[in-house]
Amino acid sequence: MAVTHLKTKPIAGQKPGTSGVRKKTAVFMEGLYLHNFVQATLDAVKACGSDLTSQTLLVGGDGRYYNDVAIQTIVKIAVANGVKRVWVAKDGLASTPAVSALIREGGPMWKKVFGAFILTASHNPGGPTEDFGIKYNCENGGPAPEKLTDLIYANTCSISTVKIAEGVPAIDVSKLGETVVEARDGSCRACVEVVDGVSAHLDLLKTIFDMGAIQALLNRPDFSICFDAMHGVTGPYAKALFCDQLGVPASALINAVPKDDFGGHHADPNLTYAVDLTKKMGVDKTGAPVPGGDVPSFGAASDGDGDRNMILGSRFFVTPSDSLAILAAHADVIPFVANQGGLKAVARSMPTSGAVDRVAEALNLALFETPTGWKFFGNLMDSKALFGGVDYTPFLCGEESFGTGSDHVREKDGLWAVLAWLSVLASYNSDASAPLVTVETIVKKHWATYGRNYYCRYDYEGVDKAEATKMMAKMTADAAANTGKVCGAYTIATADVFAYEDPVDGSVSKNQGVRFLMADGSRVIFRLSGTAGSGATVRLYIEKYVPPSGSLHDVVSNVVGDLVAIALDLSDLAKFTGRESPTVIT
Repeated sequence: MAVTHLKTKPIAGQKPGTSGVRKKTAVFMEGLYLHNFVQATLDAVKACGSDLTSQTLLVGGDGRYYNDVAIQTIVKIAVANGVKRVWVAKDGLASTPAVSALIREGGPMWKKVFGAFILTASHNPGGPTEDFGIKYNCENGGPAPEKLTDLIYANTCSISTVKIAEGVPAIDVSKLGETVVEARDGSCRACVEVVDGVSAHLDLLKTIFDMGAIQALLNRPDFSICFDAMHGVTGPYAKALFCDQLGVPASALINAVPKDDFGGHHADPNLTYAVDLTKKMGVDKTGAPVPGGDVPSFGAASDGDGDRNMILGSRFFVTPSDSLAILAAHADVIPFVANQGGLKAVARSMPTSGAVDRVAEALNLALFETPTGWKFFGNLMDSKALFGGVDYTPFLCGEESFGTGSDHVREKDGLWAVLAWLSVLASYNSDASAPLVTVETIVKKHWATYGRNYYCRYDYEGVDKAEATKMMAKMTADAAANTGKVCGAYTIATADVFAYEDPVDGSVSKNQGVRFLMADGSRVIFRLSGTAGSGATVRLYIEKYVPPSGSLHDVVSNVVGDLVAIALDLSDLAKFTGRESPTVIT
């Protein structure tokens, strides 16, 4: 092995977003695109004070196309930059929450993980013509904060050299074990270890939940489940957890074999893309029930990298916003929460419905509204441990984009959400002789207690980014004029652009979405997503609250239809994007 210095130059478009860098796979495969980003990141990590020589770097991903090649490249660059120990997930597969768990796992200092490269574009499609992504997670297990991502980006704009170790043998990621690589002149030596990316995460989950209670629920003859891994990374996790540990038949898992193109499908757990699951569970793409034969009692799906989740009951869809609120209301059924004195705080992203707000008010919990991006939740979780501030843990948080989690890791966690829901169901069904209390019953009971936040999201995918940016700029410029405007039965109490001052570190995040807040509490929100591989995605969020005394069982589209029309008029969306209808409605 010999360390070589490759001459390079800056490549445009390497500014990390909320989830790293995502581009078309071909972009990552061209020239030194990947090399530049990895080198820039390691330089930034060193500049922030991390000692790469005495700790461990973790590398894993969701198994999408090009993961295998990228892993070998990252190992070579890491070794050349002085990293003495590299952990590579077996088969290159490690879910995003599992990576967070591995980073946070205790152990001797020489095995302490200082950070990780996660090779994923999350819920974006995979394959040679689709998307690839890379992001860096820090020593707390969470996504890199803006201070670090800003430095990474600055480095990508000035990079001139990439260090790489030539002559390193290809690491056989199919087998657990160590490979020692050493420079011929003795100047560089490193250990590359293939580790189990599944067991650490599952071992952690077993300490969080009452697996005996979940087992009893699964043993009921009137209860059945279906889990859709969508050919993403969670297939092996689901098999180990549900089949090997809890005795669920293998037939309860669908699309459980990871594929580098996710089976040619979009591994995004929602009503539009998780069609195999929705068909089995008896719901259509709007979440409405579809008549037919017997369907499972409980259904769930996870995305490509295992951090998102969708929850279904028999012919019943649970919105992510309601899911967060219901889990918060029942958090004490989770031993991890109960054994620490009960839930202290909840947080939601700004576009997420206010359903959890009402739970927080009723239970006297601290409540936070943050920009979209899990790193904002991570700061709140680490308030005491890393910043010497208030202890907000145990802590639950979530986003309307099918992400839910707690402070057990610093990422959203699809399997955690599934087990949390099974725990809630188990608590209602501890008497095996009583009729089954269903997902639908639990959700409707919640509405009867707290009211219902009718909510939907329209996604306009792949729109022209320049035109979408103009649309957002126009709404921003018109905000003052729109405040007080009467739109049919609604009055705009406030039109503004959401900004967030982090209560933990004082950082300020501006331009986080355009909001139209109606006098009756309804909301219309527009945001540009930063996670698309190409083009832009305009997200429109609509919310209307109905109290417990109101009509709680209406069709969502009927309730929010007037607000949708107002939103489209205020934004001139059709004019700017050329779209008459959304790509996805959730």
